Amino acid sequence: MRPAELKRLYKITSVLLTYGLDQLLPETELTEKAAFFRKGLFWIKNCHQEKALGERLRLALQELGPVWIKFGQMMSTRRDLFPPHIADELALLQDQVSPYDGAVAKKQIEQALGGPIEKWFDDFDINPLASASIAQVHTATLKESGEEIVLKVIRPDIKKVIQADIRLMYRLARMVSKFLPETRRLRAVEVVREYENTLLDELNLLREATNATQLRRNFEGSPVLYVPAVHTDLCRENLLVMERIYGIQVSDIPALEANGTNMKLLAERGVEVFFTQVFRDSFFHADMHPGNVFVSYDHPEDPQWIGLDCGIVGILNKEDKRYLAGNLLAFFNQDYRTVAELHVASGWVPADTNVDEFEFAIRTVCEPIFEKPLGEISFGHVLLNLFNAARRFNMEVQPQLVLLQKTLLYIEGLGRQLYPQLNLWDTAKPFLQDWMDQQLGPQAFVTKVVEKAPFWLEKIPELPELIYNNLKQGQELSHKIDSISQNYVAQQQRQSQGKFFFGIGATMFICTAIISSYAEVVPIILSVIGTVSWIIGWRFYRR
Repeated sequence: MRPAELKRLYKITSVLLTYGLDQLLPETELTEKAAFFRKGLFWIKNCHQEKALGERLRLALQELGPVWIKFGQMMSTRRDLFPPHIADELALLQDQVSPYDGAVAKKQIEQALGGPIEKWFDDFDINPLASASIAQVHTATLKESGEEIVLKVIRPDIKKVIQADIRLMYRLARMVSKFLPETRRLRAVEVVREYENTLLDELNLLREATNATQLRRNFEGSPVLYVPAVHTDLCRENLLVMERIYGIQVSDIPALEANGTNMKLLAERGVEVFFTQVFRDSFFHADMHPGNVFVSYDHPEDPQWIGLDCGIVGILNKEDKRYLAGNLLAFFNQDYRTVAELHVASGWVPADTNVDEFEFAIRTVCEPIFEKPLGEISFGHVLLNLFNAARRFNMEVQPQLVLLQKTLLYIEGLGRQLYPQLNLWDTAKPFLQDWMDQQLGPQAFVTKVVEKAPFWLEKIPELPELIYNNLKQGQELSHKIDSISQNYVAQQQRQSQGKFFFGIGATMFICTAIISSYAEVVPIILSVIGTVSWIIGWRFYRR
């Protein structure tokens, strides 16, 4: 490792030990050795023994920076995996990370726009409305219209911190792949690369503005999801200006209930939003932790989700989408044989995999949870068990689906909090079935014909000319083939003639040699004829 990487690794280790997070490790022979190294080499004590374990974990992740905060945000949604005293503390990482100086943020905004902030905005609040791992948000109003807006500003020098951690993650991923061959199927380097791309995308707020505009267009007029409007003319790479919204944070269950929200419908619409984004649009919000998701105050009996922070989005190609839909639908139908065959057909497991054994492994993991309400199952545990089963069959991790898996865990975590009795199978299966019918059934053929109709209507006036040109080209090609054929026949004839004269010449020479002992004049005449015939034949043969 480079000195900078070793220094960062030591920093990470020291922070974790300073907050006493080695207590989270299970007691094993390995952790006993780790405790020895802690006392013998690091000489680092737990300096926060008076704080609760959940608070220590939150403070440590916050001190380590954005890469670790993102990890904590995802863990905060998994209340099935962590007790409340830890999950509640991690939830504070969603929008209550320690802010930086508002005066610095104001200066950043003015530098980005190229002038004093009063030129564009009134009522700028120097105190941030919210602060997260990568950016913080301030409120203001547009000078011309008086519209309430929010200004999102990237934290200063945050890119250097992220890049340092990413370099360390690359180094560790390569070391793990090199020294632990059994982990290569996890494709750690590719997963780190995908994670790096998503984090760097978050640092470019112009990209977030584009993502938000696209997502808003996809759900224009929809009763299930609202995306605030973005003022793209005021956006810069480190500044985002968008409409301010008022809603209830999706994790605030008491406030939702007090507003009379239909929790069952809200949870079902969460599933609908997810599957619509993935299968209809192939463009999905991939950072749906509770800090980025709100519920409108209006029409609580017909609740509408509000999506913020579109810095991370996922995109699926047709092959991945069809494969994913086929797997999910087969799973909902308890057709584990098809699930196993799809894994082999896609190349995710080796072609020589025993399908019968793989099917049995999948059935063992999935069958116990089928048709149970969301409150009685855990996709976190299911995924863990599936990974353990897949290890036996050398299944590779697919980096392009890591974002999708993370988003699915977010959705499940939200649904578990909103309405634990939700039957995910009954909610999702009809949507998937309709999508598969649209893609593969008779309706799909009609849809594709309709989609291509403008193209064919545009080409119809050109058809006579295209047909004439094709016929003309066909006639010219036929003439060329005839000419080549005639040349070939003529060449064969010349070669035959050459062989004939060559044969005569050779015969004459042989006859001359035989008769030369019986006559004097005849050999001379035959020799001349034979020589001429041989020369003519040789020339024909060479041509």
